[in-house]
Amino acid sequence: VQLQASGGGLVQPGGSLRLSCAASGITVSSSSMAWYRQAPGKQRELVATIRLSGNIDYADSVRGRFTISRDNAKNAVNLQMDSLNPEDTAVYYCNAKRAFTSQNFWGQGTLVTVSS
Repeated sequence: VQLQASGGGLVQPGGSLRLSCAASGITVSSSSMAWYRQAPGKQRELVATIRLSGNIDYADSVRGRFTISRDNAKNAVNLQMDSLNPEDTAVYYCNAKRAFTSQNFWGQGTLVTVSS
């Protein structure tokens, strides 16, 4: 299984970025997919998840600003991030949990820096 995250970069406060996680070896429509992030000196935290059922949850800190979605045609999961602020600066990781198993997979991470 490979999860290839892309779309990170430097953006000014108030700006937007769109992260994408392309999956191979696992079908995103048959998995629970999530984005996590880890800021310098902090623990990794859950940002958003889209479950097998389609239910979606967000961390309180990003609700209303971030949107997670699946692109089944591309076997990918996306994270649209709007109204970014410096506190969103972190390495963002894609995560996949294969349905009805304990198998859990991580991507390599993509760096998002919000700074003027």
